[in-house]
Amino acid sequence: MAHQAPRFWQKRGFFALGLLPLAALYGALAGLRRRLYAWGLLQVVRLPVPVIVVGNIGVGGSGKTPTTLWLVEALRARGRHPGIISRGYGGQIREGVAAVPPDGDPVRFGDEPVLMASRARCPVFVGRDRPAAGAALLAAHPEVDVLIADDGLQHYRLARQVELVVVDEATLGNLWRLPAGPLREAPSRLAEADLILAQGALSDGLRAAVGPVPVFPFRLEGGDFERLGDRTERCSPARMAGRRLHALAGIGRPERFFSQLESLGLSIERRPFPDHHAFTPDDLVLPEGDVLLMTEKDGVKCAPFAPRECWVWPVRAQVAPGAVDLILEKLDGPPTA
Repeated sequence: MAHQAPRFWQKRGFFALGLLPLAALYGALAGLRRRLYAWGLLQVVRLPVPVIVVGNIGVGGSGKTPTTLWLVEALRARGRHPGIISRGYGGQIREGVAAVPPDGDPVRFGDEPVLMASRARCPVFVGRDRPAAGAALLAAHPEVDVLIADDGLQHYRLARQVELVVVDEATLGNLWRLPAGPLREAPSRLAEADLILAQGALSDGLRAAVGPVPVFPFRLEGGDFERLGDRTERCSPARMAGRRLHALAGIGRPERFFSQLESLGLSIERRPFPDHHAFTPDDLVLPEGDVLLMTEKDGVKCAPFAPRECWVWPVRAQVAPGAVDLILEKLDGPPTA
């Protein structure tokens, strides 16, 4: 897997054009599969509690995991008891389902589920069969009254009450389907969602595709760095300035992480890796006296062998007011007078 999305996904050039027949086939098959669920020819499973899916129409990092964590906190603040289900991409759970402990092994469960379990303080279950994962979570945790399906937009076997789509137009490239572009579904799919969380401004064309669906802007904000070996020890960006810094990222869009660090006034040596990269100690070798910065998602995998001067930069999704009210209205109906 490349360190970043293929360059030809950014433009409608000759190489992408040559892949359009495959993209058309991909789109036709995906559309047929969805219609089979809609017609009842493929079984849709309804769980006994409401399900909110958090997903996107493209591949690559758009902020789904921070959005899921924001949603857990927002629902908990409104008196709900959420749980999270995830496929566990990159993990080793091939059959059945599994509960993810906060200190779980990211090799077994996947890096994002372990990060969510450590941060969310709610049950997290993984499994390729999302309805089975949801049923197992509810059996083990009967107090849970709402499920969040992380990256579940295209998992149509699972019935959902709310579709929350995260959009970062910078990840949508040429707006063509896989493999000619980065899209899993066409932009017109956005008009069927319940709400959109947009990281960055949307172009006029994408705004038109969204139609009347409410759009709430959000951004990812970080504060102090935390030492990976002892997360209670913190260091401000100002105190990091002037040190020899290396920035490591194995996420969907590593360049965003690097740019965020540089916007803090830090001079860094960039070390991009593929998304969900299986890090080894050799990846983290540092010259004497240098400092390594990384994302929380990478930190859960590197913690067992990270050098002392390794720091993570936690980010939080800051979402425009009103989004959680709309979600609860979709779940419960409009508030009574």
